Order: sequence, then C-alpha cells, then structure tokens
Amino acid sequence: MSSPVPTYTQATIEAAMGNALIEAAAAAEHGDVPVGAVLLDASGAVVGLNHNRREELGDATAHAEMLVISERSKSLGHWRLEGHTLVVTLEPCAMCAMAAVWARVDRIVYGAADLKAGAVWSLFNIPQDERLNHFVEVVAGVREAECRSLLENFFAAKR
Repeated sequence: MSSPVPTYTQATIEAAMGNALIEAAAAAEHGDVPVGAVLLDASGAVVGLNHNRREELGDATAHAEMLVISERSKSLGHWRLEGHTLVVTLEPCAMCAMAAVWARVDRIVYGAADLKAGAVWSLFNIPQDERLNHFVEVVAGVREAECRSLLENFFAAKR
C-alpha cells in the first residue's frame, strides 16, 4: 500500500522549480536542451538535482528526470520512490513519464507544456492512465513563463 501524496507549500514547489531552472541553464551551457529536474522527498527536502546530459554523455536516455530517478534509487538502495515528487522545467516525455510511474513517484510537477513530446498531459497522460499499476498526481504550469522562455531562447539561438 502506498503512502499518501506529500503536501508542500507553494513556496517549496516554486523554490524547487527555481533549482530546476538553474539545472536547465547548465544543460544549455553544454549544448543540450535546457531541461532541469529536482526530486523532493516526503519532507520537501531536495534529494536530487540534475539536467539533460544527452550531449555530454552521448546517451539518448540521459534526460534530467531519468538521471534524478536513477541517482536517488541508487542512493536509497531500492527503486521505489514513494513519497517523492519530481519537479521538472518541461513536461516529461513518454520515457521519463513511464520511469516516474515505474519508480512509484507520487507527484510530477512541471513548468512548460511540451506540445510535441509531452507525455504527462499534452500528447499522452501516462502518469494517470488507469490501465497502469500506479497513479501519479500531476501539477502543471509552475513558473511556466520562465521555463518556456529558457527553452525559446535556447532554440532561437540555434536558428
């Protein structure tokens, strides 16, 4: 039986997104799409921080979300992340959304929607698909303008 979804103040969630934005900027510095992720434990403490590292590591699976989930699981010595919240600047893709479900993350919080690859709401709703064995609460649009601006500026510079 899973534990109740942790509750945090809005300030805690917004601060976590601030950390995710700092991580996203680090990804851009390495030439990767600026996506940052933060993992909070049940008390609201930051227990994971990372950013996209696909270019840096030459690994298509090195998305910010995958990295924080993997690092936290290793540090705990098990894969179940009940009581955790994943905070990410961009709506997770199908791979990352499914990883959150498999890891039993309780909540996903994201900033900007991803209309081309989002699998939390925009194209698919993997975390809340009733056919799966775990339901993930979703909160969208936290510091959305800042998250979207970082992405738009990154892609504008590429053109």
